[in-house]
Amino acid sequence: MSIIQNAIFASGVSVSYAHKPAITDISFAVESGQLFGLIGLNGAGKTTFIKALLGLRAPDSGTLQVFDESVAHFKTSRRLAFLPERFEPSWFLSGLEFLKFSASLYGRTLTTAECQKSAERLALDPGVLKKRVQTYSKGMRQKLGLLATILTGADLLVLDEPMSGLDPVARALVKEMILEAKSEGRTVFLSSHILADMDEICNGVAVLHDRTVQFVGKPGEFRALTKAVNLERAFLHFIEKKVAA
Repeated sequence: MSIIQNAIFASGVSVSYAHKPAITDISFAVESGQLFGLIGLNGAGKTTFIKALLGLRAPDSGTLQVFDESVAHFKTSRRLAFLPERFEPSWFLSGLEFLKFSASLYGRTLTTAECQKSAERLALDPGVLKKRVQTYSKGMRQKLGLLATILTGADLLVLDEPMSGLDPVARALVKEMILEAKSEGRTVFLSSHILADMDEICNGVAVLHDRTVQFVGKPGEFRALTKAVNLERAFLHFIEKKVAA
């Protein structure tokens, strides 16, 4: 029987700023090949955890690993690609230059035709790839960032609010692209406030509330726990119960 590797493993991870806890005793695992969502209110600690995962903020305590290697000593950086919530590509590059440059950091060479075809899949006019990104709208920049992240070919994609600024059609296309990445055996770890999207595509979620993880499991299990019809209502019921406790 083959052993499934963890793409992300967190055990007892805590981070503080100026002696004030930001996240406390975070523990969960994301198996390789999973599409996993991190749910929480603003200020719950989602961004802090992602910073720790990327090695931008060392945990005060606990164990945090990527593909069974400590984040602090993670040598295979080409295996992880990150899309930040506020994605701002280099203004002096064209969209095409940015896609090709991003791929080159991961040892990949993209043709112009490949970039144009990928842009079409996200309803991004291939013609705008020749223009500087400073002329792009927020939605266009978001699509460009997602394309650049996925086209790296990285094994682990960390997406912070990937649907931000996108209309319903673009969101549907983004979900298709994310699901395709998963079908290729890649791991997708995403944070989003659009819980309907998570409910639809994630096969695992962690609920971060009051600076710690209070549920880990499948979306259906969370819905059953709260007797809610969808993930959004389940989260609201869960938070209300915690506040009332």
